[in-house]
Amino acid sequence: MKKTSRRKKPQGRKNPQGRKNPNFDRIMRGLEEATTYARGEADTTKYRVHVPDAVDVAAIRAKLGLTQEAFAARFGFSKGAVRDWEQGRKVPEASARILLKIIEKRPDIVFEVLDAA
Repeated sequence: MKKTSRRKKPQGRKNPQGRKNPNFDRIMRGLEEATTYARGEADTTKYRVHVPDAVDVAAIRAKLGLTQEAFAARFGFSKGAVRDWEQGRKVPEASARILLKIIEKRPDIVFEVLDAA
């Protein structure tokens, strides 16, 4: 005898096709949260900073046209740390990875802040 499975009736709001779907509710909540966050109306204490797992230090440094020594001096890293990161002997700590990502995306902002300090 062939087994038939019974599907549970979806619960939640109706999607545009008029059917109830719990996934639709989850997606809509996420969209509403994203919109609130984008408008600057969200409670930012409920959000975590995404720390990148890996950062290509050599590529960031090359993009800026700096030597290892100049890169280290410019951003407050030790020359040995930059060398070790680039050669894969060590991985930057979370705070350094965050700073490196900011340097990668917006070096102008980092320059401005550090020059004002």
